[in-house]
Amino acid sequence: MASASLGHGGIGSSRTVNGFKGSSSSIDWLGREMLEMKLRDKVDHDDDRDSEPDIIDGVGAEAGHIIRTTIGGRNGQSKQAVSYIAEHVVGTGSFGVVVQAKCRETGEIVAIKKVLQDKRYKNRELQIMQMLDHPNVVALKHCFFSTTDKEELYLNLVLEFVPETVNRIARQYSRVNQRMPLLYVKLYTYQAYESVAFLVKGLGYAGFLSLVRLARSLLYICRALAYIHNCIGLCHRDIKPQNLLVRYFFFVVGGVDFCSSLVNPHTHQLKLCDFGSAKVLVKGEPNVSYICSRYYRAPELIFGATEYTTAIDVWSTGCVMAELLLGQPLFPGESGVDQLVEIIKVLGTPTREEIKCMNPNYTEFKFPQIKPHPWHKVFQKRLPPEAVDLVCRFFQYSPNLRCTALEACIHPFFDELRDPSTRLPNGRPLPPLFNFKPQELSAIPPDVVHRLVPDHARKQNLFMALSA
Repeated sequence: MASASLGHGGIGSSRTVNGFKGSSSSIDWLGREMLEMKLRDKVDHDDDRDSEPDIIDGVGAEAGHIIRTTIGGRNGQSKQAVSYIAEHVVGTGSFGVVVQAKCRETGEIVAIKKVLQDKRYKNRELQIMQMLDHPNVVALKHCFFSTTDKEELYLNLVLEFVPETVNRIARQYSRVNQRMPLLYVKLYTYQAYESVAFLVKGLGYAGFLSLVRLARSLLYICRALAYIHNCIGLCHRDIKPQNLLVRYFFFVVGGVDFCSSLVNPHTHQLKLCDFGSAKVLVKGEPNVSYICSRYYRAPELIFGATEYTTAIDVWSTGCVMAELLLGQPLFPGESGVDQLVEIIKVLGTPTREEIKCMNPNYTEFKFPQIKPHPWHKVFQKRLPPEAVDLVCRFFQYSPNLRCTALEACIHPFFDELRDPSTRLPNGRPLPPLFNFKPQELSAIPPDVVHRLVPDHARKQNLFMALSA
């Protein structure tokens, strides 16, 4: 029997999973046969009008470049000239380029996202960012358009600067052969439906802290997704560690906390960013299926579904949670077929009904029967049953059977964060987790609100409201 190895794998790779009946031949056969499905693995630019345009490198992103604009001028406000000096590039991709910059007038550090406006593509990001107002979503300060000598038009989004990403934090733990504490994973996942996690070897007291940290990370993510899904009707469509920003965190090694960045040490907040792929989904209207970054794509997207729902964000969140628990992606793959094989290795073969829920065009395809792999063997760690249950609720083939972001927020996995005695590793209290706005709570049944907001937070919120 092959031993479990959860490294980056794929068809023909060294990654194997313990417990499959005839696993080697079945998986190899599965990979070969699935190539006949002809799953689309690249964007078809003839119908991908939702995609974002490419960026022309180097336009206004060089260190020392001065960016000038005016703000105000609406609702009786006077116009004010402001200028920014570009310090360095903090992110690039097909979406554009993100530059860290300093306001010359105030000294404030901001992030400026610069995107070429291409008439061939729909760019909804500005409209979406103007709709959002939430503590776990990166804030838009203002925006302006700029042109180049070639008469190219650029949209510039001036955003609050948040220095860390969950991806970079996870890599720091990986470099020292550790995984993120469970407390961080809980906190971050809750805030965004957020994610930062590290699971130390063995449990005991250190393991207890890890579980709490993991829940904290997850809680952030769930809260942000509950907001954009329920209040805005928006699907993010690109949830991944790189798009989860962390205001401040402590890097814990051997029980010692190391500050990762010179930011306000009183906050430990996660922010969801990059809404360049986001879209308000309308039932009955088709959407592009080649969306969301590889490793985090829901199976219905791999099957080519075009009438998907916000459940694709929930699947992606499950991928983030699993990655933080494992220290590496759960479903790696260099192609759609490759990734689907990795999913089947863990979840087993989807039933005909499950395939129909993802894409009815593939219900006649004959899959080899692979049994699901037990989660305790996947993670190879002693996890509390609540953690395993939440993972199972994220990873359902049928999109309508996955938990919603709101349901995840009230899951028992996060009860630790509702305990007023829970503290950060440095002894400070947790950041605000339950400061919900009326808009967030208006459509939630009272019994769910009672489970969502603990008594101590309700009393504090009432006090703050009366004080205001």
